[in-house]
Amino acid sequence: MTGIILALYSEVDMLGMENLEFKKPEETKDNPPEIYMEAPKEVEQIIKKMEEESFEAYVVGGCVRDFLCGKKPNDWDVTTDAKPGKIRKIFPKSFYENKFGTVTAQTQSQDPTLKEIEITTFRIEEKYTDMRHPDEIKFTKILEEDLKRRDFTVNAMALKKESGRWKVIDYFGGQQDLKDKIIRAVGNPEERFKEDALRLMRAIRFATTLNQSKLGSEQALGWQIEPKTFTAIKENSGLLNFISKERVRDELSKIIMSKNAAEGIELLRKTELLKYIIPEILEGYGIGQNKHHIYEVYEHSLRSLNYAAKEGFSQTVRIAALFHDIGKPRTKRGEGPDSTFYGHEVAGAKMTLKILERLRFSKKEIEKIAKLVRYHLFYYNTDEVGESSVRRLIRQVGPENMGELLQVRMADRIGSGVPKAEPYKLRHLKYIIEKVSRDPISVKMLKVSGNDIMEVLGIKPGPKIGMVLDIMLGEVLENPEKNEAEYLRKKIKDLGKFSEEDLKTMSEKARSAREKLETKKDEMTKKKYWLT
Repeated sequence: MTGIILALYSEVDMLGMENLEFKKPEETKDNPPEIYMEAPKEVEQIIKKMEEESFEAYVVGGCVRDFLCGKKPNDWDVTTDAKPGKIRKIFPKSFYENKFGTVTAQTQSQDPTLKEIEITTFRIEEKYTDMRHPDEIKFTKILEEDLKRRDFTVNAMALKKESGRWKVIDYFGGQQDLKDKIIRAVGNPEERFKEDALRLMRAIRFATTLNQSKLGSEQALGWQIEPKTFTAIKENSGLLNFISKERVRDELSKIIMSKNAAEGIELLRKTELLKYIIPEILEGYGIGQNKHHIYEVYEHSLRSLNYAAKEGFSQTVRIAALFHDIGKPRTKRGEGPDSTFYGHEVAGAKMTLKILERLRFSKKEIEKIAKLVRYHLFYYNTDEVGESSVRRLIRQVGPENMGELLQVRMADRIGSGVPKAEPYKLRHLKYIIEKVSRDPISVKMLKVSGNDIMEVLGIKPGPKIGMVLDIMLGEVLENPEKNEAEYLRKKIKDLGKFSEEDLKTMSEKARSAREKLETKKDEMTKKKYWLT
């Protein structure tokens, strides 16, 4: 058995084990790969209890892969030769609600990834009529038989604690593939994908998300799909139709939310999976644009997504960045630098609604993304578009969505090949949006009204009411805690003792102070967007 030793040279942080090194062990049967570090105590306790009852028990699956990579696993799985009934007796705080031999043991851990640990009996799976779940499972006493039913070699390894050290059990070369960053199906890839067609997308997801390097527009993925596995994905891509849209959506979301989202989408295209997920995106492949763009529609969309992923934008923005020009192929008129795409944003929004409904996204997310696609083409020029136009845009998009709309525009710009995501015009628009969205300084902010003044002073409508309101607003702006009805009603009584001439002078002074405050706030907002 060949493998890799992970040698620990200093205290390890499970969130980032930079001090681990790969080394090849002596290739002898008596010297298997070892890991000189500890798994969580909850996992070790489960293994120990199983072994005390004379059962075999191993850490298994994706958590082993992450553990070897120095990455904290999202969950921990254990496999054993003990049958579910025996496991439940060993762990009374457990539940068993499936037909696949998996018992979920509950722990006292405060770490959410360790609160529940799945323990599964070694099993063999037979026939997959629905291309997703086995028609029948049989328990076995042999670990290798359990591991060979798994999807990829990097997920088909196990760990066993012996003499205080974790040893890697690897029948299929997973360690070498982990070192070489290769996604390879266990055994015959055709069989693995026909057993569970979701593995087609999982291969792309792993190749996309396991890469830890920084995303660059010209950088290839660190992980590659082994040629036979890649060919099998391509030849069996149609099997994806057997998988529920919800499961496809979940895998797609994981790809889109990775640093390498654009590369992931391109890998879906190359393996021909994309045509079974979002065929509409493929309509833009090879479709040239006009003089305002240097890239074809498909490449422009991927570059926009690439920027959104690089900047860590939300899933909503990433999908909108990918979809924002999806309507262009269907609205294109003419060829060359003067071709047009009139109404592509409207067509794109309608297409977005249908695509996301088909993929079972939530209604709220569908509406939001469609809105971002619909209004991504908003026009703004500092000399031509006034505050009223900005207010109208805010009403159409929703104030809560404006920040993400601007992020989509930034992704669109970078995807078009321009050097700056946020030029002066876009910063100026941000300033105007904040300005018109901000509540103006007004007497309406007071906890009393003109009616209260007339009631307290026993007077009829007239200029005196406005003066009193101005004076009180000035005081509240200096001392916000005084904006209480009881205090202000007393203040009204006091102000009622002054002559109208005195009130006029006090009111003008308060108005002047308010204008200075408005000017200062505006200057601070401009400075925030580098406009001063």
